[in-house]
Amino acid sequence: MPRPMTRASIEAFYARLSAAMPEPETELEYASPYELVVAVALSAQATDVSVNAATRKLFPIANTPQAMIDLGVEGVAEFIKTIGLWRNKAKNVVALSQILLDEYDGVVPEDRDKLQALPGVGRKTADVVLNVAFGHPTIAVDTHIFRVANRTGLGAGKTTDQVSDKLVKRTPEAYLQHAHHWLILHGRYVCKARTPECWRCEVADLCGFKPKTLPPEERKAAAKPKTKKKAVKKAARTKKAAS
Repeated sequence: MPRPMTRASIEAFYARLSAAMPEPETELEYASPYELVVAVALSAQATDVSVNAATRKLFPIANTPQAMIDLGVEGVAEFIKTIGLWRNKAKNVVALSQILLDEYDGVVPEDRDKLQALPGVGRKTADVVLNVAFGHPTIAVDTHIFRVANRTGLGAGKTTDQVSDKLVKRTPEAYLQHAHHWLILHGRYVCKARTPECWRCEVADLCGFKPKTLPPEERKAAAKPKTKKKAVKKAARTKKAAS
């Protein structure tokens, strides 16, 4: 595990991401806090692209708690069948809509505990809604942010809650509002799971990940001698077996 980044490195880390993405935004499509709650709940173990494809058809039909309840579980399911875990998600969306209607007059509460009490809404979803819809300085930790925080030394932890708490504590106040988006986009497009693209990373010199990955062409060139050596050994073994 890499060493924790220093305060100076963290400041520079966010400053560079900020310069590269001055106004980062969620890639989920929504037009109200309610639509955002539904979209984020649907995004668990699914891509934003697949969720947007489904909600583009769902929201014109049902974009309020009452309309979603009227559509019903089976009706919602028809719109989200292309998304993973769609059966449970359809039930949760209708159930959370009923609670919003019964307990909050259809208004999404601006409170983490109340949000997390909704079916299908965990801390990540609650933090996304608080940050994106209401402007709270929260950092919702998904698989991308969990990976970036641990890999770089920005805020290592064994659970998403640990990472979230550490990131909130270690992120300079000036960057808290957009930190979630910078980290998730960086993890999604640069600091990828299988092969982080260190050669084009704005913060590669600040993070503790080693060894840094080379560009594809350099990795391919570096692998050729090994391949040739293996081929020579294989040919020798084949010749020996034949004799």
